[in-house]
Amino acid sequence: MDMSDAVIVKSSRLKSVVWNDFDRIKKGDTCVAVCRHCKKKLSGSSTSGTSHLRNHLIRCQRRSSHGIAQFISAREKRKEGTLAIANFNIDQDSNKDDNTVSLVNIKFEQAQLKEDSVNTGTSNFDQRRSRFDLARMIILHGYPLAMVEHVGFRAFIKNLQPLFELVSLNKVEADCIEIYERERKKVNEMLDKLPGKISLSADVWNAVDDAEYLCLTSNYIDESWQLRRRILNFIRIDPSHTEDMVSEAIMTCLMDWDIDRKLFSMILDSCSTSDKIAVRIGERLLQNRFLYCNGQLFDIRCAANVINTMVQHALGTVREIVNKIRQTIGYIKSSQIILAKFNVMAKEVGILSQKGLFLDNPSQWNSTYSMLEVALEFKDVLILLQENDTAYKVCLSEVEWERVTAVTSYLKLFVEVINVFTKSKYPTANIYFPELCDVKLHLIEWSKNSDEFISSLASRLRSKFDEYWEKCSLGLAVAAMLDPRFKMKLVDYYYPQIFGSMSANRIEEVFDGVKALYNEHSICSPLASHDQGLAWQVGNGSLLLQGSAKDSRDRLMGFDKFLHETTQGEGTKSDLDKYLEEPLFPRNVDFNILNWWRVHTPRYPVLSMMARNVLGIPMSKVAPELAFNHSARVLDRDWSSLNPATVQALVCSQDWIRSELEN
Repeated sequence: MDMSDAVIVKSSRLKSVVWNDFDRIKKGDTCVAVCRHCKKKLSGSSTSGTSHLRNHLIRCQRRSSHGIAQFISAREKRKEGTLAIANFNIDQDSNKDDNTVSLVNIKFEQAQLKEDSVNTGTSNFDQRRSRFDLARMIILHGYPLAMVEHVGFRAFIKNLQPLFELVSLNKVEADCIEIYERERKKVNEMLDKLPGKISLSADVWNAVDDAEYLCLTSNYIDESWQLRRRILNFIRIDPSHTEDMVSEAIMTCLMDWDIDRKLFSMILDSCSTSDKIAVRIGERLLQNRFLYCNGQLFDIRCAANVINTMVQHALGTVREIVNKIRQTIGYIKSSQIILAKFNVMAKEVGILSQKGLFLDNPSQWNSTYSMLEVALEFKDVLILLQENDTAYKVCLSEVEWERVTAVTSYLKLFVEVINVFTKSKYPTANIYFPELCDVKLHLIEWSKNSDEFISSLASRLRSKFDEYWEKCSLGLAVAAMLDPRFKMKLVDYYYPQIFGSMSANRIEEVFDGVKALYNEHSICSPLASHDQGLAWQVGNGSLLLQGSAKDSRDRLMGFDKFLHETTQGEGTKSDLDKYLEEPLFPRNVDFNILNWWRVHTPRYPVLSMMARNVLGIPMSKVAPELAFNHSARVLDRDWSSLNPATVQALVCSQDWIRSELEN
């Protein structure tokens, strides 16, 4: 075709992105699309569509030097700015309010795929990089893997980037598992280099078809004195499995990660199953002498869990009364006439509360507490309604009002305590001791109530709490001692109130535990043994020196033992002595205990090791958003349908990627 008198057609009607790569040329009644890269001529008729043009672009060899840049018009570039996957903002100008979306330093595969970095102007489109970006997006946001086969998604991707080769469900699953394996190596290296010990928390998640998963999470304080947590395993378990089988599964996970020797404590829920699991794992670790203080700090129970257990028991005793209150609120809100009548009565009684009656969310017990609290404020109005409305049939008796009042007072304390656990800026182990001492004191007082119902309920709650206290009080007290604002003074303050005449013995037990733990850290301190490659161990009540064959040639090994023994007997002050003798640090709402220990590590080298291990114990392992829930965590339905190995890969890598982005 002679193109000498042809003209280039420029029309706003050419909407497809392919026209960024073609010129539409008209000669007479014929339209031709000419590729801007290789100059090949194809049909440009409006009736021909653009599919053949897209297919050409995919095959066009000369187009590769332009990459994806041609899909972004010059006008769009000026408006939106350069797109850089490693650092970009979305719609900065479109939302001036607080809802502006900002994504900063997205670290998708930057370390592993540096050669694949996307530069919108020069680099080639990279299929492999885009596949892994897709897989990471699915992991990060919990999307169903099957989305890659959804018609709408496939159409969106094809229109966005015709060069992207669409993947199947099996391929994206394989990509997700490959990402998991890469991330797992990074986590493994990090755990291997940790300066301190690890505390392991265990949770059961529910999945579809009554399946259950055991989630094992590592908790620790890293080299920069930051509190960290990483999910290590997410394994499917049969609800009928025995404690032996679950214990063996946990031990296998510990050895796979090579952290059995690094374990400091294990945090479980309060139940008989947990007792047996903790005993079995503790015995295994004690055989290898991996645990401090003969395992006294190993078996820790979740503080939030024991509070939740007591709440469920307390609410269970007034279940019928709570249901009556729900029916009452439903009746009052059933019509505008009854509600108006109720409001008039409230004014007559003189109640000016800004709160209104509302129904609770039964799955959130703090919601039930709030409902009861408001209902009690309107108690006199509800009694008046009972006297003046014959249709109101679910009224409470005076005894029922007294009982629900007592239970609500219990719930008030428990809500306050859980809020401290979940809203603390630095949820280290030291914050729990005063709160739980307060719970214990209240339970003692409630047990003395003259009302048999109230005292009996309090005694049952106290019994449940004392089981927890027996296991965890030493760990709680040691963590409190490591708070420079309190040291041993907090124990000295609370124990006489709790134990009365027995308090001196109890305080001495705590201090003995502190000294024993300190001595074991001192023996293992690199300051005492690093240069000589020695390891001090407690055996049969005396200090034994162990070394390799090479160490045995060191003529001064005996001197090291002599120095250690004689300096202990010459009245040299230890870290612990200096710490306890010095004045308390002033109480301050912005106090950061981890920052304090980071700064004071040179002054207290041994005690800081102990602080790193103890303060890293998650005395409450419940996520803040689930602190008031009755039920266990539930795995997403789409992920629940996958095979267990894939589920573990997705859940673990999601946690690792999110943690990396947060840092």
